[in-house]
Amino acid sequence: MPRVLIIDDQKDVRAMVAIVLRVNRFEVVEAESGAAGLKAFAECSFDAAIVDIFLGDTSGVDVIATLRERAPALPVVAVSGMTTLDFMESPHLADVVCLQKPFRPNDLLQSLRKAQAAAGGELPAAV
Repeated sequence: MPRVLIIDDQKDVRAMVAIVLRVNRFEVVEAESGAAGLKAFAECSFDAAIVDIFLGDTSGVDVIATLRERAPALPVVAVSGMTTLDFMESPHLADVVCLQKPFRPNDLLQSLRKAQAAAGGELPAAV
C-alpha cells in the first residue's frame, strides 16, 4: 500500500484528501505544518507528498524543496487556492504537479498519477 504524506495547515482539507486517498487504498500520514511534515518525512519513507503552498509556519515551496533535497525522485503535488503557480520556478520544483483548490477527488487522483509519471515511475497501487 503506497504511503502519501499530506502537509496542509487546513484541517478540513487534510481530512478530505486523507479520506479520498484511504478509499483508494493509500496509507496516509497527515501533517498540520511544514515542520511537522518534514519531521514525519524524516521518520519514515513515502511514495508521494501533497503539499499546500501557503502554510502557516513556512512556505510550501521551501518544504517541497527540502523534500526534494532528501528524495529527488519523490512525486509531489502542490496545492493552492491561487489561479497560477508561477512561483514554482526552482529547479527542485521542476516536475511538481500543481492542483488548484478547490478540487474534486478525481482531480486529486489524476494529479498523483501525473506527479508519479513526472518523477519517472508509477505508484505501487491501482491509482
